[in-house]
Amino acid sequence: MGKLILVRHGQSMWNKKQIFTGWTDVSLTSQGIEEIQIIAKKLKGTKFDVMFTSRLERARATLLIIMSEQEKTGIFTHEHKKYDAIFNDNQNIPIFSHRDLNERYYGLLQGMKKDYARDKFGEKQVYEWRRSYGVRPPQGESLQDVCNRVVLYFTDNILPLLQEDKTILVSAHGNSLRALIKYIGNISKEDIVHLELAPGDIISYVLEDGELVKEGGTYEFTRPMEWE
Repeated sequence: MGKLILVRHGQSMWNKKQIFTGWTDVSLTSQGIEEIQIIAKKLKGTKFDVMFTSRLERARATLLIIMSEQEKTGIFTHEHKKYDAIFNDNQNIPIFSHRDLNERYYGLLQGMKKDYARDKFGEKQVYEWRRSYGVRPPQGESLQDVCNRVVLYFTDNILPLLQEDKTILVSAHGNSLRALIKYIGNISKEDIVHLELAPGDIISYVLEDGELVKEGGTYEFTRPMEWE
């Protein structure tokens, strides 16, 4: 039975400072490291076969902290190689890192404090950029754009391994995981923008009769902000 575990990276320096991060590489804070150390201990007994992460430092660091609690060696491998063509022993866990799992690209907002963006563009506009499905920030991606790249990567590279009964970890970001969860859970575009994923959150699924089934209850959605 295939198993999929999704982990959002721990708190980053720009999460803490309330700055739009997107594709900018920033480190985890000490709190972020502690958040993932807790997750790593919870996942210690899980025997992973393959791991996936984005190209961004905060997600890769999160994966390596989780790996530190495993009894195997993790090896970053070429993204175009097939799992079973490289790893035939049980001591190594292949790690695939790809930009299709990156956070949403925020364009001109990247590096901008969120309070400054609200003052500059208006709170309603910034809310629409952050919490709509198809609206792009200036020169950036919408959540729909993220869904398109994440789902294609998932169906081409991750789903086939789940169908081979592999246990897989994906360490990624709020929006790239939101995109994946939308696809797996068949969540509407109206609801998915209100799915909250806190730093260090874990969401897990098992593959049963060809369907990925969420473990541990339902999803949690925030109440949409009302505008006059």
